[in-house]
Amino acid sequence: MVAIPGGVFTMGTDEPEIRQDGEGPARRVRLNSFYMDQHEVSNEDFERFVNATGYLTEAEKFGDSFVFEGMLSEEVKSEIHQAVAAAPWWLPVKGANWKHPEGPDSNIFNRMDHPVLHVSWNDAVAFCTWAGKRLPTEAEWEYSCRGGLENRLFPWGNKLQPKGQHYANIWQGVFPSNNTAEDGYKGTAPVTAFPPNGYGLYNIVGNAWEWTSDWWAVQHSAEEAHNPTGPSSGTDKVKKGGSYMCHKSYCYRYRCAARSQNTPDSSASNLGFRCAADALPELQ
Repeated sequence: MVAIPGGVFTMGTDEPEIRQDGEGPARRVRLNSFYMDQHEVSNEDFERFVNATGYLTEAEKFGDSFVFEGMLSEEVKSEIHQAVAAAPWWLPVKGANWKHPEGPDSNIFNRMDHPVLHVSWNDAVAFCTWAGKRLPTEAEWEYSCRGGLENRLFPWGNKLQPKGQHYANIWQGVFPSNNTAEDGYKGTAPVTAFPPNGYGLYNIVGNAWEWTSDWWAVQHSAEEAHNPTGPSSGTDKVKKGGSYMCHKSYCYRYRCAARSQNTPDSSASNLGFRCAADALPELQ
């Protein structure tokens, strides 16, 4: 974990790119110091948890999870006859879970250092609790994302590719039909791929979406807040950071101020998490 110094920062933005997501207004937020995982929880990390506890994820209990169509074999696709109307590239795949991210004919043997996927908010909370940690609040997550920079689009500044270098794992090409994988990855990347931000955090945008502890709302007070924890109740939880599927043309959410949401029992092939803590936990 990395120590994140307490301080004041500008959360959100007065120049929202996706207005309906509640990216604004820009507001001053004061946070106490805390700790943040240096990278997303990996398959190796999650396997250690499952081996120690026998935990079954919600995707395993439900028997299916959502997978991006572009990652599926023709065999698996041929057995699916439904999709998400608003996003037909999302398919419910029987047997898809963290151990089989693209369904039963896939595995993670060569991806142990990639982010764990198909974990619901409830699964993430279970892991963090076992590890002596917790999920970050949205404010902590965004403060960490910004890496000490003020009012920048990305964790490293305002240019997506400074000097032509890739700083995150997102979609290149035309979404959803053509992924050129110019950044080196068609799907997820290892959790320590790409340069870290100013706080030493890896892949805080792109790669996999990351759950936060906050309930979702789109109306925010412009007043200064101290250690905000979001609404007291809701139906969806906030996720941050975007994923390898994000492209400016349809999901320009690999910005620090960007946000999205899912129900706490949702899981998908581009959704993971990292943990935070008030104090360094004892080693597992």
